[in-house]
Amino acid sequence: MLLVVVCDVVQAADAKPALAPSEIVAAAPRGDWVAIAASDLLVMDLANGKRVVIQLMPPPFSQGWVGNIRKLAVAHWWDGTSINRVQDNYVVQWGDANGEDKARAKPLPVGLVRVPQNEYAMEAQAFRDYAIDNMQAVSVEDIVEELEKSDRPRKILEGLHKSDAYTTGTDFFVGWPLGGTDKAVWPVHCYGMVGVGRDMPPDTGTGAELYTVIGHAPRHLDRNIALVGRVISGIEHLSSLPRGTGPLGFYEKPEERVMITAIRIGTEVKDLPRFEYLSTESASFATYADARANRRDPFFIRPAGGADICNIPVPVRVVK
Repeated sequence: MLLVVVCDVVQAADAKPALAPSEIVAAAPRGDWVAIAASDLLVMDLANGKRVVIQLMPPPFSQGWVGNIRKLAVAHWWDGTSINRVQDNYVVQWGDANGEDKARAKPLPVGLVRVPQNEYAMEAQAFRDYAIDNMQAVSVEDIVEELEKSDRPRKILEGLHKSDAYTTGTDFFVGWPLGGTDKAVWPVHCYGMVGVGRDMPPDTGTGAELYTVIGHAPRHLDRNIALVGRVISGIEHLSSLPRGTGPLGFYEKPEERVMITAIRIGTEVKDLPRFEYLSTESASFATYADARANRRDPFFIRPAGGADICNIPVPVRVVK
């Protein structure tokens, strides 16, 4: 027994410490990163001088709402609106503070569409067909080639990640977290995700009222509210705001609100940094996801053996 212990100690001393998830991301090769187009960014400038950058959801999800958001941004509709709600461990919400008062509400631009409730999710087979037909949209050529040779697109949601309390499967597709069953697929409410505020059903919201998650992932909202993007820079400027004292965290006094100076599509913003995300189809991401689920770096004693989809945030970096 003593000899075994000595051998174990020697082997442990010779072994290199396992990399932490952050170290795996830092070591990811250039080819594993995917550029985020400026046209897919929504830039929110606050009156306090802070800036928040949101990446809009790509096809095939939420495109009716995303189209409305683009129209609202082009019309500069959000200029002079405000952050009106900060609910602890839940959401920050912004838009027209007078939106509930028809006499005082800010008129919406023409051309906004009404999006039906059935677009909160996508029929599973239609999604798989889309994934197979559009995998070339992934800009990492060697990864695309590898995927085309495999059955990976057909197996999305069929085993990369285990089921949870809300789905029979979770997975990533071109950088976004998804949940689903054998019948439907949908984006999920993780920290920093951006959704559309709405009234009672069947209303689904126009996109003029938006919120972002600043607490534990409220997955019960999945398929009940449209998700349209995620904050990729500046979430701290929202999550650190004073909590509202009114019902649901709404600010009770106008002076408590943080005013919005402007919200623009990224192509309208001068000197905007370039952003990239770590391809979720890359070997680096697979290693990173495994490390998030099974921490083996020196601080940890026991690997967890799994991870919630929202505990594997997709890495985003600024390119200088």
